[in-house]
Amino acid sequence: MTTSSDSDIEQFRAEVRGCNICSDLPLGPRPIFQIDPRARILIAGQAPGRITHHKDQPFDDPSGERLRAWMGIDRSIFYDTSKVAIVPIGLCFPGTGKSGDFAPRAECASAWREKMLARMPDIACTLVIGRYALDWHIGPPKKASLTSIVQDWKTHAPVRWPMPHPSPRNNRWLKTNPWFESDVLPALRARIASLLND
Repeated sequence: MTTSSDSDIEQFRAEVRGCNICSDLPLGPRPIFQIDPRARILIAGQAPGRITHHKDQPFDDPSGERLRAWMGIDRSIFYDTSKVAIVPIGLCFPGTGKSGDFAPRAECASAWREKMLARMPDIACTLVIGRYALDWHIGPPKKASLTSIVQDWKTHAPVRWPMPHPSPRNNRWLKTNPWFESDVLPALRARIASLLND
């Protein structure tokens, strides 16, 4: 049975998916996200990549496999919108430059982020992945390095968890900073398990 609330969130999802604010994007607009008022866990990333744009599913790649391992959950839970929300700073693939993907488009977050987060009042744990998400959700000093922000995770946990991107490109960072896997991840997995079993 569809309730008024179900209808409202479906209408809102359709509205966001129909967004064309950034109509000049190289591959065109294609907002990719998952939201649900029941979600307790939020993944706040940067923006979809080219592969995600074509697949139309977030983190369906090696980065996603590593992220799910970090969280201690499988694909069925990860893609269960009633449990896990995924809302990047930029909802569409921003295009690629000489040194990687462009930054998330600022107009996207201005138009949608507050509205999307307001529709998920039960979020109790946010994984904050990457610099643009850190600036939005944690607001660290601009000069602070990502490493120093992640090292300071206890200041923000258990509500917010500053994290590096799970991309294979960060293998060197993970090797240089073994404390992330030995100290941060066990605490994160325990937090996520407690919310999923609540």
